[in-house]
Amino acid sequence: MNILLQKNYTEIPINKAEILRYAGCKNDCELPLVDECLSEVKDKLFYKICYRFFDVKFTENEIDLGFAKTNSESLRRNLDGCEKIILFSATIGIEIDRLIKKYNKISPSRALVFQAIGAERVESLCNSFNEEMSEEFLLKPRFSPGYGDLSLDIQKDIFNVLECPKNIGVTLNDSLLMSPSKSVTAIIGIQGRK
Repeated sequence: MNILLQKNYTEIPINKAEILRYAGCKNDCELPLVDECLSEVKDKLFYKICYRFFDVKFTENEIDLGFAKTNSESLRRNLDGCEKIILFSATIGIEIDRLIKKYNKISPSRALVFQAIGAERVESLCNSFNEEMSEEFLLKPRFSPGYGDLSLDIQKDIFNVLECPKNIGVTLNDSLLMSPSKSVTAIIGIQGRK
């Protein structure tokens, strides 16, 4: 089995337009609130990823991902032409969840903005990782459990092989939900080297 690798990012550019989109805002009128919330959370986030490379093999009825097998047709289409994958998990930490919980009780609009910030931050982390990997590899779009017909049950295998609790502090509950909530697991198909 391949070596488990880790990456920490110190800072990732913020996309305020994406935060507003995640919050459902149609204009910039909420920017002052976004700025206040960003200021409150900025020093409380961390950006961690753990990942492994695996060979992928296709048979008529299933895909052998190297850490698990699946019969997902959606993933098969996504990985068409790939012989390897990158399996990764990413998180921005638990502090954003604490702020969302706190403000749900006292300021629902702030809680909504923190939800949107969390979504933008974890997606930006994944995008930064993708961009870094794409400097060396020709990549397919990332594909997460629960998308298309890829069952969430594969999360158990992902957490087992990436050792997410130990390596980046992400846990999986019996309902297959991750904690911290602003965490992602995904598969990226590698079509070759650049």
